[in-house]
Amino acid sequence: MRNLKVAGLALALLLPAASCFAGESVNLILNWTPTADHSPFYYAKAQGWYEKAGIDLTIEVGKGSGVSSLKVGSGGSPFGIADLATMLVARSKGADVVALMSIYANTGQTFYWLKSYGVDGAKTFPGHRIGNPPGDASRVMWPAFAKAAGIAPDSVNFVNVGPTAKVAALKSHAVDIISDFYNEHDTKVIEFGSDLGYVNWKDIGLNPYGNSLIVNGAYLAKNPKLAEDFVRISQKAFAACVADVAPCLKALVDQVSGLDKESQERQWERIKFLMTDEFTTSKALGWIDPGRMQKDYELVQTYLGMEKPFAVETAFSTKLLDPSIKMDASKVKK
Repeated sequence: MRNLKVAGLALALLLPAASCFAGESVNLILNWTPTADHSPFYYAKAQGWYEKAGIDLTIEVGKGSGVSSLKVGSGGSPFGIADLATMLVARSKGADVVALMSIYANTGQTFYWLKSYGVDGAKTFPGHRIGNPPGDASRVMWPAFAKAAGIAPDSVNFVNVGPTAKVAALKSHAVDIISDFYNEHDTKVIEFGSDLGYVNWKDIGLNPYGNSLIVNGAYLAKNPKLAEDFVRISQKAFAACVADVAPCLKALVDQVSGLDKESQERQWERIKFLMTDEFTTSKALGWIDPGRMQKDYELVQTYLGMEKPFAVETAFSTKLLDPSIKMDASKVKK
């Protein structure tokens, strides 16, 4: 009987301790299926960094920035990854969402072509066929690209091509030009070699923010410390992966089936370029510049539309970032 009482007392003493270490359940919905740009989240989770901060993290596979923006904005997930232009549109429609950290400080939007098809830069696009999906951001934002490139918006023909069929469509000459993200650059280099030509939108003066870490506004107001911990751990993880991506990609492929390690390594080299600008290297890794955000807002308002206009400064915050963690530009190759 005495032994039972002792055992019961021991169990009673252990239970409170166990509950103290039970982390807050937190969901992060990705913008799409996991690839190299998501590896820092998997790495930080595998290292136990979120757990040590009292965060029990679940990483949810996404179905596009529109879906992640709406799920976070409705409170269905506290955190998410989304293209910032898409997030701004969602906010104008009532989504309670705030950007906390840029991942792609530079736009990934890129046009690719084969030189043998008679294309030699954006000035020669007129009269050619561009292949991409109907809702593709590069097609929606085409008038902005055309204006920056100095060509007429109606001077090209768009052809409906699915996301996974772009390279095949270019190879078969079903189209002359395709749009794709710069992190997939090496897939085209390997396929087409020296015949490949391309222009990143940044090269012609269009550089809206890309994928970013977003949070539900009400959740942020109720959980400021947890949100700060989440942001700073994620920042730390991205910096660690910039320094050495091998353990990060291992954490990713250990959890996500069907990924080719070499392909992901090549992607990461491009992602480091997308992460790097004058602010992420001087202010903080993940920094969001107010001036650039205002330009992005105006770009979105012009070409995508704002259902209910809002002050752009309410849509982002850099207060949770750790200014001591900066992007290491010496690790970047274009």
